[in-house]
This record gives sequence, structure tokens and C-alpha cells, in this order.
Amino acid sequence: MSIIISDLSYRYPNQLPLFEHLNLSVGTNRKISVIGNNGCGKSTLLKLIAGGLSLQQGSIQLASTPYVVPQQTIDTNRTIAQVLAVSSKLEAIKAITNGSMDESHFEILGDDWDIESRCVSAFTYWSIPHLDLSTPLNQLSGGEKTKVYLAGMMINAPDIVLLDEPTNDIDVNTLRALEEGLEDFAGCAVVISHDRWFLDRICTHILAFEGDSNVFFFEGSYSEYEENKQKRLGKEEPTRVRYRKLMND
Repeated sequence: MSIIISDLSYRYPNQLPLFEHLNLSVGTNRKISVIGNNGCGKSTLLKLIAGGLSLQQGSIQLASTPYVVPQQTIDTNRTIAQVLAVSSKLEAIKAITNGSMDESHFEILGDDWDIESRCVSAFTYWSIPHLDLSTPLNQLSGGEKTKVYLAGMMINAPDIVLLDEPTNDIDVNTLRALEEGLEDFAGCAVVISHDRWFLDRICTHILAFEGDSNVFFFEGSYSEYEENKQKRLGKEEPTRVRYRKLMND
């Protein structure tokens, strides 16, 4: 399993729980779309999975460290190279190229001799203009920031990727590239988005925050989930948390 969540509950001080006793088992090659109203706990769940928040109750087991594509409203002075997580390797490549290499540079690269070509391929795929890798992200537009994170996803080839509103501030061509990239992604992707058309094209499952701390896991597209919700609830909201385990085929 890529992600195993057991008995997870979380609440902010003096507020009702965002979710209670959540249990999920998510395998590879799953595209999980997290949906719900603003403030219901979607981003909090991603932060818990990424390790950005401390657990209050329950546990989260991950097959590997997730790669995070955050909301681009977040400002940061991290450089492009730091976001791509290849800065030390790029320095090693430069050292080897100019003849100042030592044994440590070869150890840094290991089997990753193609890192430079992968950077070029990723920048080309995401239509990123020529940018100085030392440029801080807070000097880029929202769309450029997203593209840098998406390039980092391709370069680092993670098994788990968490994307928080990745369709914000990107053009149509980048949106299509994102859809194709996620469709071809063999790992586990957890995506927060309000774009129903995007969700219909890429998701295999829906994790729905349906209000009043209620969470429902559904296998299928967004449109199929909406049809299921109407049959289940009509105009009436659920009264307790519901979930299903997602197992490998």
C-alpha cells in the first residue's frame, strides 16, 4: 500500500472536528480527488499526510516520502533549485564538467547521471521558459510556480504525490499536460481541486468531505460520485463518517 491511514481524527482548538476515525488504505496507480467546501479539512489532511502537521489521533503509514505541489498562494523564498530538490546534484554536475570534481561529487550523483537531461526534459514538457535556478519562487508568477513544482515532480519521480489546487493560475496547455502526466503516473496521487472537469478526466476515486465531519470514499469519477450522492442523500446530509478501504487490484 502507498498510504495507510488508521483511526485519524483532527480538530483545531475550540472547533468541531474536521474528521474523526478516518481509515483508508490506498494502493498504487490511484488518483484520489479530495473534494469539499472551503475550510472542511482538505488541505489539513494533505498536510498531515505530508508531515507538515503533528498527528492528534491515529496513524499514517507511507511507502515513501511524498512530493508536495502546494497551493500557489503560498509565498516562499526557496529557490527553483531547492524546489526541484536537485541542487546538490547540479553542483556535482558543474564540478565534474569543469574538472574540479572529487570523490564526493561522484557519490552525490550515484546512478543519476541523467539528472541534467531530466531537468531539460521536464522544463520542456511544462513549457517553462529559461529560468535561473537560483531565482526565489516569490519572484515568479503563480503559474510559473506551479510549473516549477510540476517539473520537480517529473524530475524526482516520486511514488506518492500530493497536489493542492494544482489547476489554479495555469494555462490550458499546462492543464492538459498535467492531466496527461497524472494519467500516466504509476504511483499514488492525492489531488485537491474544485475543477469538476479536471476531476472527471483524472480521478479513479473520490474522497468527499460532505459536511459535519463526514467523509465518504467513492470509487469512480466525480460525475459518478455526484450521481451516487444524490441517490444516497438527496437533500439530507449524513450523520456519521463513512469510508471504504481502497485495495490494490
